[in-house]
Amino acid sequence: MIQYFQKIESVKGTLHLPGDKSISHRAVMLASLAKGKSIVHNYLDSNDVLSTVSCLKDLGAEIKIEKSRLIINGVGFKNFSSPQSPLDAGNSGTTARLIAGILAAQNFSSEIIGDASLSKRPMDRIVKPLSLMGANISSTLGSLPLIIKPSNNLHSITYRLPVASAQVKSSLLFLGLHLDETTEIIEPTPTRNHTELMLGLNVEKQKDGNHIKVNRSFYPEAKEFFVPSDISSAAFFIVLALLTKSSELKLKNVLLNETRAGIVKVLQQMDGKIEIENFKNDVEKTGDLVVTSSNLKNIEIPANIIPNIIDEIPILAVAGLFAEGDFKIKNVRELRYKESDRIKAICSNLKLAGAEVFEFQDGFEIKKGKLKKDVTFESFGDHRIAMAFATLSMLLKNGGKVKDFECVNISNPHYLEQLESIAT
Repeated sequence: MIQYFQKIESVKGTLHLPGDKSISHRAVMLASLAKGKSIVHNYLDSNDVLSTVSCLKDLGAEIKIEKSRLIINGVGFKNFSSPQSPLDAGNSGTTARLIAGILAAQNFSSEIIGDASLSKRPMDRIVKPLSLMGANISSTLGSLPLIIKPSNNLHSITYRLPVASAQVKSSLLFLGLHLDETTEIIEPTPTRNHTELMLGLNVEKQKDGNHIKVNRSFYPEAKEFFVPSDISSAAFFIVLALLTKSSELKLKNVLLNETRAGIVKVLQQMDGKIEIENFKNDVEKTGDLVVTSSNLKNIEIPANIIPNIIDEIPILAVAGLFAEGDFKIKNVRELRYKESDRIKAICSNLKLAGAEVFEFQDGFEIKKGKLKKDVTFESFGDHRIAMAFATLSMLLKNGGKVKDFECVNISNPHYLEQLESIAT
């Protein structure tokens, strides 16, 4: 599907965005692990999260969808059922990698598969450390499918993450939940910490990074989960409001976890007018964001914040294109291993728009150039690329188009409805 976006003059109003994708995934998994009834409120009904729901149902969890909530009857400790067919993670790396940690502790064999895009993404990053814990897990040339068999040799380890990855960390923590002895994960560079917060894990901040400890005493119990609005989905609307004239947009109950809200900090440093109201600090930090039109200035983006803005770099590049000065970002090689090679995708689309772009192995630089009036962008089947260049389309004189726009269903199936409600 090719989606056309006309030029937007301004955005006004209030958005109540669906739940955060990362927390929705984890809530479904933890509720399925626990014994008894849990309720997940404001979950994200995206394709990725529904892949997790489907896999857990195939493993024996009873999951009922009721409007904006999930009612889950979990199975309890090591009580999943052997699936009748391979577990299909679809496009979701979170599903595949985190569930692998759970499956490694079970007493049956299983297989994880995915779509063409996910099947190209690296899985050795979980296979190797899970194997160090005694898991019987193998991949096909470092990618899906994953084959997981029962193991009598599971044991705790102390493991230092070689790459900043919340998915790898969480996969190991999920296996560690099934062991009596304590597993310790050392995280040199902080990444999103939803798993730790939701499990109430012990995290010690030391000179060499975060030390995260887990054992069976932290095994989840049935409860209610309240999922705040997705900061990654909010980012596209934040940038649109900042770059259009006479705009004022309020985004309600947005996740402001310090490992996820780096995009807000960066845009504020770029002179973006973003105010936080109704701040709350429960299990997760949340608040309402009030965004108004701004004249942005590009800044130097430090390497230590990259893991906290990695998913927002496509839309940050659009903000950088319209900000004063040149935009440059490095230390983002991880983007090449997402749903698409996002460095290549960003650079290719910006060149289509008329910008002068220099691509590096671990980043890119944008010079302004003369932007074209009407462009047809490639989504590369990547939801974040699609929404980033939908935003750019709405800033061009004659609007623009995005190919294969249906891929946004992976993370925000209601994007077009949300946009329609605020565009003027």
